[in-house]
Parts: sequence; C-alpha cells; structure tokens
Amino acid sequence: MDVYLVQPRGFCAGVRRALDVVQKALAEYGAPVYVRHEIVHNKHIIEDLKNQGVIFIEDLKEVIDKTRPIILSAHGAARQVYQEAQQKQFILIDATCPLVKAVHHHIKKLEQNGDDIIVIGKAGHPEILGTIGQLEYPEHAKLVGKKSDVENLKIDMNKSIGIVTQTTLSTDETQEIVEVLKQKFKNLKNAEHPNICFATTNRQNAIRELVKKTSNILVIGSKNSSNSRHLKEAALRCGAEQAWLIDDASEVVWQKLDNCHSIGITAGASAPEYLVKGVLSALRQRYGNINIYDVIIAEEKISFK
Repeated sequence: MDVYLVQPRGFCAGVRRALDVVQKALAEYGAPVYVRHEIVHNKHIIEDLKNQGVIFIEDLKEVIDKTRPIILSAHGAARQVYQEAQQKQFILIDATCPLVKAVHHHIKKLEQNGDDIIVIGKAGHPEILGTIGQLEYPEHAKLVGKKSDVENLKIDMNKSIGIVTQTTLSTDETQEIVEVLKQKFKNLKNAEHPNICFATTNRQNAIRELVKKTSNILVIGSKNSSNSRHLKEAALRCGAEQAWLIDDASEVVWQKLDNCHSIGITAGASAPEYLVKGVLSALRQRYGNINIYDVIIAEEKISFK
C-alpha cells in the first residue's frame, strides 16, 4: 500500500503553547491544577493530563481550592471569566492562543468604533463564546454559521459592518458565507481577510494536494475538534471518495481500507504525532511493507512564547 503523509499536520503553535503552559504550571505548583474547558480538543491529551493531576472544569464555581491555579484553554474565555477570577482572587493563567487573542482585540475595536458586528462561527463553540464574550454588549453581535443565516440578518444598512471569524473554520465555507454577505451588505469592513488561522489554512490546503495523490483520506483527530472535522469535510469536498475522522488506530475501518491501493494521512491541529505513528504501525502490521511518501505543502516555523 502507498501511504501519503502530508505536512504540515498535527500540533499548531497555539496548541503547543497551551500544553507547555499546563506542564509548566504542574511543575511550578504541583498537582492538582484546574483547566477551564478542555485545554485542546483531543481525548488522548485530556486523559493524559487527568492522569497527571489536571482537573477540567467548565465554570469557576467548580473550583474548590483557591490556592490552586486555573488555566484558561487555548480557545479563550469571555471577559466575565477574567472579572470573576479577579474578584475571587484566583490564580489565573491564560493559555489562550495568541491568534484567538488577536480576534478578541479585533472585535473589541469594532465595538469601540460603533460598528455593527457579524461573527462567523459555530454556535456554542468555546472560541465563539469567548470571542462574543469580549463585547460590553454581546447581544449586538450577529452570529452566522451558514449561508442561509445571512437571509435573516437584520442590520442597519447605513452603518459600517465588521466581520470576525472563528479561527478553525472551513476556509471554503467561510469564503462562501463572506461572498453572500458582500452581496447583501455593501458596507462590510475587512471582508477579504477572515480570521482563520494559518495552521487551519495550511492543513486544509494540504488536504487539497493530498486528494490529488489518493482518493482515500484518514484524518486523525477527535470528533469535538472543529479543525479536524473540517479536514474530513475538505477532503470530501475536494473529491476524495472516502474520508474518515479517527481518534486513533483502534478506529480504523479495515474492511474499507483492504481494497485501497493508497491512502493519505493527516492530523488535526490538536492531535499528537504519536497517534500518527500508531496508525502507521497498525498499517504495517496488517499490510506488511508500506511505501511512505511525504507530501510537503508548507513548513510552519512559528512558535509562541
């Protein structure tokens, strides 16, 4: 079997930074430490951190011991979370991805300018809750999750309109939404520059090249990972006959792969590389020798302090 292994794949700079923050907190404070929401969306990482003494919470009211630090996840948090932590004198450590922080800065600036605000993203996603939660009046933001949502938008046509987007969206779907918005509203600001991060964009571009090599795509990542789900969707949209989103080698559907002469492999931005190696090991065990070809689309050299 020919295996096409795409690069870039796996951890992005924001995920690496967030995980480094947790490890440094454990080293400095000892276990347990609290993390508000899953630090990143990958079930293997979450289980590993739980075993190291990390307690995951969704609300600061769940904090029992005020002497233990609370880490905010890479997805960011609403301004009320920071305010509550300050009022209760919690030890707060912010692991929000710097690119998400940039979106927070952008949306606050739009509000300060008096612009109407359209947010493109998935309702209920923690990044969206954190982004809209930056606003003094969050009810003023209009959330758009799909093209059909644009029809029901009620915005003053005479006011300037700013757009912000979730950083882990499908680049194709987001652009389609933006085009519909441009047709309806002539006073959009920065419509040509959505906030989708470089890692998400690179991985989706890599999928487009991968599908040119093979029509069978394995995406390694957890089901609650937005960027991982969009990689599978991008593969099918680009012409893949089959695409699977799997957490690890145990979820490979071998009956589907047995008839394939080739397969492409990528991993979402929160999936550790050892999961990729596990899948490769499982492929060797089942099929004997496999021919591995690297498909390099871009090199990511960005790192965050």
